[in-house]
This record gives sequence, C-alpha cells and structure tokens, in this order.
Amino acid sequence: MEITPQSKLFDVLEAYPQLEAQIVHIAPPFKNLKNPVLRRTVGKIATLAQVAQVGGMDVNKLVNTLRTAVGQQELAPQSETALQIAIPRAAEDPDWIAGEPQFTVDGTGMLARGEVPLGKVNQLLGQLEPGRFILLVTNFEPTPILDAMRKQNRRIFHKISPEGAGLYLTFIG
Repeated sequence: MEITPQSKLFDVLEAYPQLEAQIVHIAPPFKNLKNPVLRRTVGKIATLAQVAQVGGMDVNKLVNTLRTAVGQQELAPQSETALQIAIPRAAEDPDWIAGEPQFTVDGTGMLARGEVPLGKVNQLLGQLEPGRFILLVTNFEPTPILDAMRKQNRRIFHKISPEGAGLYLTFIG
C-alpha cells in the first residue's frame, strides 16, 4: 500500500502496524486507536492529512516520515495550493521568471488557516531547484516577506495581477 496524504489511517495501520507508535507520538489524541472499535470507526474516516492537522505537523513531513519508515520513496513536495494562476507576462518581466513556478504558495489562504507564509516560503527555498522560482499569491502586498527576501539577498519580482483579480504575485528565486 502506498502512503499518501489521502490514505485512511485504518488502512495505513492495517498495512503497517509498526507505525502506530509513531503516529500516536505525532498526534497524541490518536492514542485511543488501540481500542479496536475506535480504530475501525475513526481510523476509517481520518486521513493522514487530518492526522497531521491534529498533530500540528506539516502533512508532507508526516507522510514522508511514514513512507521512509516503511521503505517507500519520499513524495516530492506539492504546491501549497491547487491555485491555477494565469501569470500575466509583460516585456519588462525579468528573464528568471519565465516558465512555470516550481512551487505556488497561497499566502492569503495560509493566513486564514492561522499559518505563516514566510515559514513556508523559507522551507520551500531550501528545496528550490536552480533556475526555478516560487510564486507567492496574496490579496495584499506582502511587505514583511519582501523585506525578509531582500535580507536573504533573494531575487524578487512583484506585480499585481490583471485588473479585477486583485492578487499580488510575488516571484521569489
């Protein structure tokens, strides 16, 4: 069985019972899974993405930790969101933002969930391939992130999406 964020906890524990202690350590509320009735009910409903949320852990980190423990190859990091942004191109755009971003981060959505976009951007910068970039999408000018990227001597380019959309597109490389 392949472990993914959508995997049901019950299925993962049935296939890999040795992961139970690790999951309980990450998300202590799941210690009740030792109860066979709860294991069959809650375990069949809860996905690993939900376990990560309860445990306050990044879902990609949880999934890759479990995958490594059972000898599966780590999954490549997913975009922070499924945002489908049509990037408006202009002649004055720098050459380094040509092509598609390696990662797209929904900064507005992260803030709404109580998450910090700067932390995610910094995490993704460590995984950024040479010549690629991160696209940060917000509905406000992300001044603190722009300042932080300047302090790190990162390449940044910032523009507003076409009229009506009201989105700030920040390219970070």
